[in-house]
Amino acid sequence: MKNVVKEIISTILYILAVLLGTYLLITFVGQRTSVSGSSMEPTLSNNDQLILDKISYRFSEPKRFDIIVFPFQYKENTYYVKRVIGLPGETVQIDLEGNIYINGEILEEDYGKEKIVFPGLATEPITLGDDEYFVMGDNRNNSSDSRDPSVGNIRRSNIIGKAWVRIWPLNKFGVLKHQ
Repeated sequence: MKNVVKEIISTILYILAVLLGTYLLITFVGQRTSVSGSSMEPTLSNNDQLILDKISYRFSEPKRFDIIVFPFQYKENTYYVKRVIGLPGETVQIDLEGNIYINGEILEEDYGKEKIVFPGLATEPITLGDDEYFVMGDNRNNSSDSRDPSVGNIRRSNIIGKAWVRIWPLNKFGVLKHQ
């Protein structure tokens, strides 16, 4: 009888340890999320499944071209996946030819190769605050991003993490290219 009680207690402790470990991993290290829509094509596609790196930004700041995840402020349980374009303290502007300017200089990038048709809020220079980021989808003409007043600049405290690995579909499995 003593051995059975010991075994039950041991199993309960094991299950609690696994649950605690899982909770800590999801809360502080990584999290699964899915892509909904085409705003990050061709880099990411609708229904891609990603693992977020939530720990890196505890020790460093987001960098230009990082793919980040943040909550949409007007709809609960809705998260956006976008690329960082403008960093804190910088001034971002998009001209009518679709060129992106950072502090008055054209941004050289390998993402978002299509001509931007609608500069939105960035028609006029936007100077980012000390904790703000300007983000855009790679599919520039089909993305609700910092150019849109409903999204605007993203505060550092709202960034959940960096998209790290695509786990689905399996034929596209791998670490995501940021820089």
